[in-house]
Amino acid sequence: MRKATIHNLGCKVNSYEAKAMEEMLEKEGYYLVSFDQFADVYIVNTCTVTNIADRKSRQMLSKARKRNPKGVVIAVGCYVQSVDTGRLFDAGVDLVIGNDNKHKLADLLREYWQEREEKQTENRKSEVKDISQSFAYEPLEISKTTRRTRGEIKIQDGCEQYCAYCIVPYVRGPARSRPLKDVVEEAINFAQNGCKEVVLTGINLSLYGRDLKAGEDLLLVVQKIHEIDSIERIRLGSLEPRTITKGFVDALASLPKFCPHFHLSLQSGSDTVLRRMNRDYSTTVYKEKCDLIRDFFENPGITTDIIVGFPGETEDEYEETKAFVNRIGFSEIHVFFYSPRQGTEAAAMENQISSQVKSKRSKELIALGEKKKLEYRKMFVGKTVEVLIEDEMWQDGQHQQVGYTKEYIKVAIKSEENLKNSIVLVEMTK
Repeated sequence: MRKATIHNLGCKVNSYEAKAMEEMLEKEGYYLVSFDQFADVYIVNTCTVTNIADRKSRQMLSKARKRNPKGVVIAVGCYVQSVDTGRLFDAGVDLVIGNDNKHKLADLLREYWQEREEKQTENRKSEVKDISQSFAYEPLEISKTTRRTRGEIKIQDGCEQYCAYCIVPYVRGPARSRPLKDVVEEAINFAQNGCKEVVLTGINLSLYGRDLKAGEDLLLVVQKIHEIDSIERIRLGSLEPRTITKGFVDALASLPKFCPHFHLSLQSGSDTVLRRMNRDYSTTVYKEKCDLIRDFFENPGITTDIIVGFPGETEDEYEETKAFVNRIGFSEIHVFFYSPRQGTEAAAMENQISSQVKSKRSKELIALGEKKKLEYRKMFVGKTVEVLIEDEMWQDGQHQQVGYTKEYIKVAIKSEENLKNSIVLVEMTK
């Protein structure tokens, strides 16, 4: 029995696709091992969202080749779409598979082994197409989730936003939606596997349904999954602010299983920076969306992403972002400093910010984010909340159960009882 392993880099969509590929390999008869073990096949599901992601992708491919010089090294995914295939071959990669061809993994690997055995020599193969011409959703699926508590379901791929800093539309292609029927079937499979919570994810979740028949939109997906008896929680991945309308939030608020945790992409709290980024909203509009969410939910979790050091970002613009973070009161923020991506509009902009300035601003904003995170959590002290227990740990010499509230607050409970995959009422004490 041949051994195979997959190392995943990047976002939740990549994570989903890596799990789907693992299932393909298992069905093909491969024995899955960890990436640090000896294997016949090493697969790296790459990422290219930042320069650091590119570097990590190259490093993992190099490690794979060193671990088994005679094994098959496969590069898959976003970095593959952004780099010349010859460069990957020169780095020792045997098989190159681009986005929208991951569903062919088992067939391509079978063909590769056959040709290698027939010719008695190592060969190089590439299966990468022009992603800009992909208009159908790639048929990837997971029949079971490895975590019984929570399962992620990919329902959308591609993006047409073309933000000035982002490479994603160029490596993921136009927006494509997964058929509603397939989404519901996968959620049912997860439920039958004991999964209590599903998380809907995509490259740009807000575009779900644009290419489907009228009425099939993100809200309908949530409503259909809400009908599955043993699914007790539904959570959404990252959303664009324009998705938040009164009708949308009102409908979600009527669904008891919906988790009031909204990850709304911000990127900057300065209107002038937002315009240079090609974001299609202002800070005024963004705040209105947050206020609307709070009109329908009590203390909802609102999280976001922020980029510091975008080309031309002045000290005043950076201070505007800090002030806006204070004003909104996020439950958590993820801070990134701008990384130029070749082929994007921002990479050619003047007034690129030095790494020293970006690092300084990043540290300051992270510290502010931690302060707002603590302020938000203090609002729950003395309240009784529902917690879905996901794991257990030893801390301070005590056995504790760990889980999350609907707002995505991590909670530790002192208990000797194994409560994993159960929802318990918990009084927050500190």
